[in-house]
Amino acid sequence: MANILVVDDEIGIRELLSEILNDEGHTVLLAENAQQARQVRANETLDLVLLDIWMPDTDGVTLLKEWAANSLLTMPVIMMSGHATIDTAVQATRIGAMDFLEKPIALQKLLKAVQAGLNRNKPAPLSTVLGSGLTLAASNPSHHAPTISQMMASPAPAAAPTVDSSHTVTQLVTNLVQVGSQNVPLDQPLREARDEFERVYFEYHLARENYSMTRVAERTGLERTHLYRKLKQLGIELGKSARRAQNAA
Repeated sequence: MANILVVDDEIGIRELLSEILNDEGHTVLLAENAQQARQVRANETLDLVLLDIWMPDTDGVTLLKEWAANSLLTMPVIMMSGHATIDTAVQATRIGAMDFLEKPIALQKLLKAVQAGLNRNKPAPLSTVLGSGLTLAASNPSHHAPTISQMMASPAPAAAPTVDSSHTVTQLVTNLVQVGSQNVPLDQPLREARDEFERVYFEYHLARENYSMTRVAERTGLERTHLYRKLKQLGIELGKSARRAQNAA
């Protein structure tokens, strides 16, 4: 659908944003510093850039200013930071950034900002600092939407098809013996058996729905954020690499 460049020196942020945006159908390009971002910008046609402010070589605002001065700001740019001040956010939007996302980034805000950026005909500075849903560091954080940092942390229990510790071996045999065409060994501790069942369960539905997280969430009855967390907990690979592996099998 769109070519999106993610520029961030934190590998965990790059990987998670890549997984999320890949699942939305976008092609995601990654850069860990300004130099790599310059190279990607020179070689690719970009529809959107997610640009971290604080980076070790050249900060994001300086890179944004460089692109603007050289008429290279031909795509919407969304700034990201966990430490930026209001003055920094104002400066970035005056240069040409269309939005600012404060870390930790809420998943819903990320997807909304990305969609808004892709819907724009051309990048342009915001008319006011707080216009178009701009989120500044001083704004009140969401009390409902899970953040990316929370998604990367140890996942909380989700309403997945699990087996309570009070279940007996007989109930395990009844409920967990087979998922799809794969058997779950029962001669192991309950926790391991439950994890293996969940892994087989989610891999089955991912393959069945061609790795569409939207459809898998609907099929399994999980909210998408919880689904991402559960899959990462189980070590299930997401994105295009998983699709390629499935198709090659």
